[in-house]
Amino acid sequence: MIFQTAAHKPDTSEHDSAQDVELRKVFKVFDGETAVRGVDLEISRGEFFSILGPSGCGKTTTLRLIGGFETPSAGEVLIRGKSMNHIPPYQRPVNTVFQSYALFNHLSIAENIAFGLRIKRLGKAQIEEMVEEALKLVKMESYANRFPSQLSGGQQQRVALARALVNRPAVVLLDEPLGALDLKLRKQMQVELSNLHQDSGLTFVMVTHDQEEALSLSDRIAVMHDGRIEQVGSPTEIYERPKTAFVADFIGETNLLYGRIEAADRRVLHIRTGNGLKIVVETSEPWSHSGSQVVVSVRPEKIHLSLNPPEVKANCFEGRLKNVMYLGTHVYYVVQLLSGENLTILQPNTKGSLPDQQTPIYVHWSEKDCIALQGS
Repeated sequence: MIFQTAAHKPDTSEHDSAQDVELRKVFKVFDGETAVRGVDLEISRGEFFSILGPSGCGKTTTLRLIGGFETPSAGEVLIRGKSMNHIPPYQRPVNTVFQSYALFNHLSIAENIAFGLRIKRLGKAQIEEMVEEALKLVKMESYANRFPSQLSGGQQQRVALARALVNRPAVVLLDEPLGALDLKLRKQMQVELSNLHQDSGLTFVMVTHDQEEALSLSDRIAVMHDGRIEQVGSPTEIYERPKTAFVADFIGETNLLYGRIEAADRRVLHIRTGNGLKIVVETSEPWSHSGSQVVVSVRPEKIHLSLNPPEVKANCFEGRLKNVMYLGTHVYYVVQLLSGENLTILQPNTKGSLPDQQTPIYVHWSEKDCIALQGS
């Protein structure tokens, strides 16, 4: 068997580093424009790691630096403890899966997968065994003799994955691998990609701008902005405990309320917004002094609605219902507070009747369900 399950990952005794990928103060400059600014990353062996961010943030350049398609302007890229700065792409222990699949249309599926093995001049019997095993891994055994033009987009992506996995690289790089697929097929392929990662036990590094995709697939996520890493953490950490307003706003949806700290102790912050809202935030983070600028993030699903004044004092405000959007499983509301702020709220669909627009309504949330972030 050339593939091992996640419970039996490749032997690491001959490698000094427990990290498969390291970036140390890496910069990349194109024609005077800095695309990557001092990135530090450590990606552990067997991890599914995603680099997430908006277009132009530097995430694809970072992936290309790992793959060897770009050379750092400064800093160092290491794979399994060995510097890769002067190692060309074809000599690095990585394989890349592109959004465009990059299959050879004149070769059969089996020949596409075997292409890299033939370049290594492996024996015919060994190549056939490895190709067969790769096809089994992606559930494409019966398609070995077909050509790429005879396959659907999802099937072509499976072949591209098999071709990347068959060489048993240290790291599989995924450049927006599901971006060309329609929504339903993309969801199916997310499950298959997760299963492939678990079955192969290899390190996956994926670039994507799709927050849901990164949250559902990744062990850890790096959020990039303007060439820098804003935060690295597990999906739960990134979503529930963002460290900056950018991360809070980019990952999913959130309501951002800007204000200043009026009072603070070890556990609670009292914040007043520019429009006079008094917000209470329970926090475990130390805050220096009153008067500091702060941004309060409240996720739409954390906010509760009531047609009558609720029996809560903190973080309860009156408003008017401005918009209602029926989403099937959920209902999306926009409420304008009397102070002027607009809040978005996401509630499960309980089959109740939807209130009319301009209906007086109350919003409220727990002190534990909002987070204070450093203001600018």
